[in-house]
Amino acid sequence: MQNKNTGRALILVVLDGCRYDTSIEQMGLLNHYVENGLATRIKVISELPSNSRPLYEVLMTGVPTYKNKILTNNHNSLSGEKSIFEKVKNIGGTTAAAAYYWYSELYNETPFNEQKHRIQLDTENLIENGIFYYEDNYPDTHLFADANFLLQYRKPNFLLIHSMNIDDIGHKFTSNSREYKAVVNKADYIIGQYLNNWLEMGYQVMVTSDHGMDENGLHGGTLNSHREVPLYIFSKYYKNNIDEISQIEIAGLLEKLLLLHH
Repeated sequence: MQNKNTGRALILVVLDGCRYDTSIEQMGLLNHYVENGLATRIKVISELPSNSRPLYEVLMTGVPTYKNKILTNNHNSLSGEKSIFEKVKNIGGTTAAAAYYWYSELYNETPFNEQKHRIQLDTENLIENGIFYYEDNYPDTHLFADANFLLQYRKPNFLLIHSMNIDDIGHKFTSNSREYKAVVNKADYIIGQYLNNWLEMGYQVMVTSDHGMDENGLHGGTLNSHREVPLYIFSKYYKNNIDEISQIEIAGLLEKLLLLHH
């Protein structure tokens, strides 16, 4: 897990479509760690447009949309920026992702072919080990099991876990619905099944989102409900005491926690 250059490893969980306020209301386990001083919670203001593929690129590179050129969900092209995956590989670390197929299209190969690219193990790609799903309702329970396999298989220095269930339910039922609140609540429960093991293995853990969701089941605009998302940090190396950051800062934070500047 820990390469000789940094001695550090990190798991990033991206809960697609999870609002900041709903995470406080419904994620009792993560907030329990915050209340007991074992984790930090920060409000993140997402970049614009508040849509998924552009914000995956922002999260992984720290480069704003107008510069990285991933402007919409239909901009299907490889990233032209240096991502966290590339930076980890450059110092001899290993990378993995259990994620929606758009991540494979951004950092490995595009277009995605479900017959060829669903499972990618021991590759030379930026995401060396990946299990990629391609239906928005792919169960989060299965996703985290996929991630657990990758964790046991390669013990990567950087593991991305990207869930789509919250976003999928938000579009179908809106953020005001019982269904939306329930799926956020369930994500907290699923993380709870793995969190102790991750921490005992020496992983730092960050849980965040790309964008939120409004009362009409939409995002992409400038409303607070579109842009305010959570960030939970489990790391003995994180010492700052701030309440709010821009999403553009998360890639740099990942680099600091993984000592990628060294």
